[in-house]
Parts: sequence; structure tokens; C-alpha cells
Amino acid sequence: MTTPIEFWFDFSSPYSYLAMDKVEEVAQGAGREVVWRPFLLGAVFKETGNRPLTQQPIKGDYARHDCPRVARYLDMPWTWPDPFPIATMAAARAYYWIEREDPDTARKFARLAFNTYFGKGIDITPAEVVVNIAAGCNVDPAALEPALSDPAVKQALKDRTAEAVERGVCGAPFFFVDGEPFWGSDRLWMVKKWLRTGGW
Repeated sequence: MTTPIEFWFDFSSPYSYLAMDKVEEVAQGAGREVVWRPFLLGAVFKETGNRPLTQQPIKGDYARHDCPRVARYLDMPWTWPDPFPIATMAAARAYYWIEREDPDTARKFARLAFNTYFGKGIDITPAEVVVNIAAGCNVDPAALEPALSDPAVKQALKDRTAEAVERGVCGAPFFFVDGEPFWGSDRLWMVKKWLRTGGW
């Protein structure tokens, strides 16, 4: 099968940022493409009763230590952003608006947005910041800015988030390989083997 790997993420998810290059590497090795699917993790937390990592006792302290360690291992830039976590509606809406016309540019935008937030520690909540990031990908700011408040664009993100909940996406990053679900960046080794063997 040659169906794409689905990469579900929230722009405020540190482990999604840390997984973005690796999932592309795994897919390339298997001759697959990756479909990037931002969603709103807060909606999933409402269903699961979970909270952001840094708001969880003990586990939050571990994540604050682990994320920069993983970034060093992967040779990725890292800055714990402040504030964290953030609302990522603007970035996710921008992604889907850009993707309608050019999926490659949308992925480029997503990478740059992730790098801006976790690589440089710059808050990507404001719409003007998101528009500036997109401008760096040759997206017309004058067209994108009003689109972020367009009801149809808002609905597109709501629909994707509802799809995530319906399909059992319980955190970020989350991957689907030929319909098989995998939660967490630490499952990419398993994704790689699943692609190689066809499952077990």
C-alpha cells in the first residue's frame, strides 16, 4: 500500500515539534508521503480529562528536562517558549487555508511555525505573527489575514478537530499508518517497523 502517513499534531505540542523531521524521514524510507493534520489538542483534553504536560505534577518536571534533551539528540533548535501552552487556532487555520491551494507550502509554513515557537521561543498565538510566518513562505499576507476570521476557515479546523476526536486521537503527535493508530513520538520506531513488515 502507498497511502500517506497521517501526522496529527497541535502547534503547541513540543513532542510534535520534535517528531516533525523524523516522521518525514521514516516515510521517505518507506516510499510514503506524510499528510500533516493540525488539530486543537484542548478539545481532545476535554474528552480525555488530560492536561498539558507542564501542568501535570512530576510528569511536567520530566517533560521540562526531556524535551530539550531530545532536541539536543536530534540536533534541533530548542527554547522553552513563554507562554506555554498557547491557543493555536490562528496557526492551524492558516495551515488549512494554505493547504487548499498548495500542500507543499502548507507543510513549509507548519515547519516554520513550529521553529518559531519551539526553536526561537516566539509566541505564535497572535494572528499578525502567523501572517508574518506565512509571508516568509511567499503566502500573500493581504489574503491570509482576513481568511483567519472567515467562518468557512474556522469550520474547517473545527471539522478536523472533531475528526481527530472521532478517530480516537488521544494526544499529539498521533500517527495513522494504513488506518493503524500510533500515539507519541516514541512510537516512530514502531511505525517504521510496521511500514517495513506490513504489521503484526
